[in-house]
Amino acid sequence: MTVNNFVLATAGGPANLPLTFNEKLKEYYQRYTNLKVVPANGDILLEGNITGYELQAVAPTAQDQAGVNRLQITVLARFYNNKDETKNFEQSFSFYQDFPQGQTLSQNESRLVPKILDQIVLDIFNKTAADW
Repeated sequence: MTVNNFVLATAGGPANLPLTFNEKLKEYYQRYTNLKVVPANGDILLEGNITGYELQAVAPTAQDQAGVNRLQITVLARFYNNKDETKNFEQSFSFYQDFPQGQTLSQNESRLVPKILDQIVLDIFNKTAADW
């Protein structure tokens, strides 16, 4: 398996976000499959972009303020199976975590980003390995 580096194709987010995501993805496949991650020419290839890093105000209160803030990350993944091209796909995967209105993103980012990335990695893994 080859995992090409996912690149940041959006404004915002920690500078190490693509590196963190790439490492989580490789580690997950190595841990839960018999696949070996190789730098090039793998039987399957996974690549893409981090296309969204958005902070949204949700759950409005009576005072017209957000009761909760939401951090959402979106990743566009392209999967190529060189042994069975019918399995190829391109799809966006997205997940979010909420945090209290009285707190800032910088207070919560280091806690929320790993949880969001873990879920996106799991979703991509399930989509690619569901029928193995």
